[in-house]
Amino acid sequence: MSEKKTLQKTKVPVRQRPAEERIHDFGEVELLYSPDEAKKEALRCLQCKNPPCVEDCPVHIKIPQFIQKIVDERVDEAIAIILEDNPLPSVCGRVCPQEIQCQKRCTMGRVGDPVQIGKLERFVGDTTQKRVVKANRTGKRVAVIGSGPASLTCAGELARLGHEVVVFEALHGLGGVLLYGIPEFRLPKEVLQREIAYLEELGVEFQTNVLVGRTITFEELQRDFHAIFLGTGAGLPKYLHIPGENLRDVFSANEFLTRINLMKAYHFGLYDTPLEVKGDVVVIGGGNVAMDAARSALRMGARSVTVVYRRGREEMPARVEEIAHAEEEGVRFHFLAAPVKIEGNEEGNVVSLTCQRMVLGEPDERGRRCFLPVEGDYFTLPANMVINAIGLDTNRILLESIKGLSLDAKGHVVVDEDLQTSLPGVFAGGDVVLGAATVILAAGHGKQAAKAIDRFLSKA
Repeated sequence: MSEKKTLQKTKVPVRQRPAEERIHDFGEVELLYSPDEAKKEALRCLQCKNPPCVEDCPVHIKIPQFIQKIVDERVDEAIAIILEDNPLPSVCGRVCPQEIQCQKRCTMGRVGDPVQIGKLERFVGDTTQKRVVKANRTGKRVAVIGSGPASLTCAGELARLGHEVVVFEALHGLGGVLLYGIPEFRLPKEVLQREIAYLEELGVEFQTNVLVGRTITFEELQRDFHAIFLGTGAGLPKYLHIPGENLRDVFSANEFLTRINLMKAYHFGLYDTPLEVKGDVVVIGGGNVAMDAARSALRMGARSVTVVYRRGREEMPARVEEIAHAEEEGVRFHFLAAPVKIEGNEEGNVVSLTCQRMVLGEPDERGRRCFLPVEGDYFTLPANMVINAIGLDTNRILLESIKGLSLDAKGHVVVDEDLQTSLPGVFAGGDVVLGAATVILAAGHGKQAAKAIDRFLSKA
């Protein structure tokens, strides 16, 4: 009997560290598939002739082909297939929401569990040596501003096509939101650095501590490079606009996670990081950033952590597995509640958060049910720290300094179908265009922009 006739409907589970152990450190929660586990899961792939999973992957990885290489025990060939479309397999295998993209369309999912594409991608990325194939140099130079997922993907694709690429990063570390915004237990810094090292081997040059518009002017980049990619992301917090928001120990999730990630608070006791977490912590929001902040606060020593979200559990934009991990670790949830006031004491310290109960109304233009306040129905939660994780906007400081660059009403860069801005030869992608989105959507934009830049340079 052939292996294909023994397809299993249920997925091969990923081993996890127990919650009572993992809440005391920032080590990864999920363990890597073993070679045997990866092969068993790969055997579940139906090898569709017209695979819908590829269609729903923003970077269009050749999913059935790389999975078949796992079955054939030729994993070194699997990584080569992935790298044709995605230079960040170990990152994307960990943090991308495969359940609402490639895995959502998996044909196997009609009769059982969808194939665990993300877990297999991580297995390939983590267990293989990436072989660098350098293209002939074209003599064209491209500047990439920012080093988040859109920029890294764009830079990698352009280098693969033979162009000289220089990435300018304002911070001292590379990776953008991958570095400062995602906790170590979801994306270890060592994994990110391995992906960046591969891009360096491809020929990408990285310059840190360069704030475009201050350290170097945008006009200088236009003079010295044949094309420019703007991938500065969305790193400006949205605010609650409620009384008490300026009290001590009220953080944006962006600042809270940046302090932990860039100032290395996750190495307990080894770095003098100005972040003290104690008592009761309340996190406001329902996305992945809210889950990251809540779970990080637990690890940093909070007595309790509560997430307040204005809609219901079914409407939460966070990944299902991230919500489940948070619950396993002891995070509490208050659904259908919106903050209205943060109370403080005479010293300016937070002591409580007052919320108003909500009910769900009709779906909005995006299909999400709106939320409506219940008149006179309030409750109060004890809080010694409040973390605002309701979303991010683009930072307009650089963008508004670029003469002739068109922005929409929300501050996002306006682009055409090729992701070219109002300035010839200047392209943009990722959150700076989309608003705060997922890593893989940003990567998809980076790849699309790289192909458009390549076409532009071929005509220059």
